[in-house]
Amino acid sequence: MAAIGMIGAGSWGTALAALLHKNGHEVTMWSALADEIAMLEAEHEHKDKLPGVKLPEDMTFTTDMERAVKGQDVLTLAVPSPYTRETARRMRQYVAKGQRIVDVAKGIEEKTLMTLSQIIEEEIPQAQVAVLSGPSHAEEVGKGIPTTIVVGAKEKKTAEYLQNLFMNEAFRVYISPDVLGIELGAALKNVVALAAGIADGLGYGDNTKAALITRGIAEISRLGTAMGGRAETFSGLTGIGDLIVTCASMHSRNRRAGILIGKGYTMEEAMKEVKMVVEGVYSAKAAMALAQKYNVQIPIIEQVNAVLFEGKAADEAVKELMLRDKKLENLDIPW
Repeated sequence: MAAIGMIGAGSWGTALAALLHKNGHEVTMWSALADEIAMLEAEHEHKDKLPGVKLPEDMTFTTDMERAVKGQDVLTLAVPSPYTRETARRMRQYVAKGQRIVDVAKGIEEKTLMTLSQIIEEEIPQAQVAVLSGPSHAEEVGKGIPTTIVVGAKEKKTAEYLQNLFMNEAFRVYISPDVLGIELGAALKNVVALAAGIADGLGYGDNTKAALITRGIAEISRLGTAMGGRAETFSGLTGIGDLIVTCASMHSRNRRAGILIGKGYTMEEAMKEVKMVVEGVYSAKAAMALAQKYNVQIPIIEQVNAVLFEGKAADEAVKELMLRDKKLENLDIPW
């Protein structure tokens, strides 16, 4: 049995807390929101973000960061990406040297263009940092629906330890040393999922969705490999796998926000309607800045940025994508 501090009590943190407790571990859940903790203590269920998933009576809930962090074998950081740096900074004084932190959020920091694990390493240099990602909606993990994910870590022994911690009959865990590739796939797919949602909102069909997924993973792979990620990662669970589920499922807040934008909502209106952090909105500008830095073309993500931040009409963005200059599908295949 391991002692685990779950830092963040949203839908994903709640689902993973339930899973880890089922695996026999002692879980302490932390949230900065006193009302959220009060609800969890009273109901043992996140009525707002993960209804129907009951948490056990012996789980601990707290707003005390020191209590959630000190002495834990593993810290699981499950706050939305815009709050990763601030939360890591609050944790720092309580984290012991060598204490394991596994980040389960997805995103890129707009100002610094850093991945979330890089932010945590900068703020908490004494920690061992890993990531967990893959096609895994909280709503399904919370219900025990079979799911496969990947743990990425610099050291194999850290990855194997976390693999054993999380894995059970309904939650299969693979491991990989490609932390950067895992994080880039996880963050960039959210932007493409916005595009998929926009296409749905415009009333387009399966052909359009397939095109966005296929060409979207091409963009993610181009940028990711230019930055040092492995091509194999983008063809795996945290690349094409996560992209498929996020573009296709109504559990996806990015797709749901995109649908609303396609129907004429502004980005702000769509985010308010979804009532959860839409990670793709925060990663979109960062993706464009990275593409410019590494001189990589990402036309789908470019058009998403234009719709989100420049007031471009969604149907015009689609038309521009369709009328781009003629291209080879794959430059690496000789004629």
